[in-house]
Amino acid sequence: MTKVLTAHVDHPDSHRLAHYRSVGGYEAARKAWTSMAPAEIIGEVRASGLRGRGGAGFPTGMKWGFIPVSSPKPKYLVINADESEPGTFKDRLLIERNPHAVLEGVVIGARAIGAKRAYIYIRGEFATQVKVLEQALVEAEEAGFVGPDLFGTGEGVEIVIHRGAGAYICGEETALLNSLEGRRGYPRLKPPFPATNGAWDCPTCVNNVETIAAIPWIITHGGAAYSQIGVFEPGEEGKPPKVDSRGTRLMCLSGHVARPGVYEVPLGISFRELIEDYGGGVWKGRKLKAIIPGGSSTPVITADEAMDAVLTYEDCARLKTMFGSGGLMVIDDETCMVSLLTVLLRFYAHESCGQCSPCREGTDWLYQVLVRIRDGKGRPDDLQTIRDLCVNMEGRTVCPLAAAATMPTISYLTKFLPEFEAKVSAAQPVGVH
Repeated sequence: MTKVLTAHVDHPDSHRLAHYRSVGGYEAARKAWTSMAPAEIIGEVRASGLRGRGGAGFPTGMKWGFIPVSSPKPKYLVINADESEPGTFKDRLLIERNPHAVLEGVVIGARAIGAKRAYIYIRGEFATQVKVLEQALVEAEEAGFVGPDLFGTGEGVEIVIHRGAGAYICGEETALLNSLEGRRGYPRLKPPFPATNGAWDCPTCVNNVETIAAIPWIITHGGAAYSQIGVFEPGEEGKPPKVDSRGTRLMCLSGHVARPGVYEVPLGISFRELIEDYGGGVWKGRKLKAIIPGGSSTPVITADEAMDAVLTYEDCARLKTMFGSGGLMVIDDETCMVSLLTVLLRFYAHESCGQCSPCREGTDWLYQVLVRIRDGKGRPDDLQTIRDLCVNMEGRTVCPLAAAATMPTISYLTKFLPEFEAKVSAAQPVGVH
């Protein structure tokens, strides 16, 4: 298969400029800055079908096109490297082993939207990765691939690396922007959207690390070549495509699997193939019980559902879950789903920023009720209490963190209800069931 992002990551010097240039690095940036207009760059990205790899899956070319060309304000490109979703570690790999692809993507993206300054907002815990990225940036600046005068054009871009402080909420783009500006990392109400009122109230585009790292390949080989990878099925005339899942995807395979790791795969392969052929199957000879397909905030799907599904945005939607950030967690048949959900809810209760009451109070209430059930002290009405809490949380907050807790919760209760009922029933004296 064609590897867009990881073709050279196994080389011991893959993070160094000399190696990156030896495989054609920064030639895409040269092409973009010297022989392509911004609209042409955006056109190629649109043609590629690349969708955001951070979770939402929004078309990247369309997102770039939202930046107002005529705005007199400065424009900013911001890269979200605050990889905090449990089960996700793909951006970390790119920063460690292919940092110059990230930087080159930034240089091209800045040209496309007219940004003179770009920020890479990186997770605070990524201490080693920050050093690798900083070294790569110094190399790129010294070689003239980042700076005020790129390829003799008299124009350029400055790249600033900004470390976060360990808050999960700053993975949400507007909370990230507030943090970048030196304020509390609270999500903002939308509209207005970052495309017109982002960093410092200026037009801003926020892209994920994996998204931006794919840009040099697209500019080098063309959007049409990228669009041939993956799956695309046009819709009827005047209607959206039936399937639009093009390109490769970095899948973070973890949990109860024989060979966990990051695997670059073409969109459209089956979950079965990913788990069995790439991951070596469920560990210890056990059977598959369920998978979490896109990070802890995505609804769980059963083994039967997973084995008949493929890795596309559309198939995930059919199963009422999401592709998310590509963090696929394998769950074996000896796992207690009540305990698993309790662990996840502890995370969301801890990471709620506290701005919205339904999330601040609701995530902790969900966690406390699940702890009670898990510990054998459940009450007859606890499961209904959980459902009521979820209804009163989802869609009633500024950002989706509340939904990140409630959507998995409802999916666990729906698909593994007997386990929850058994826990509650076992806690009740005879005659109270």
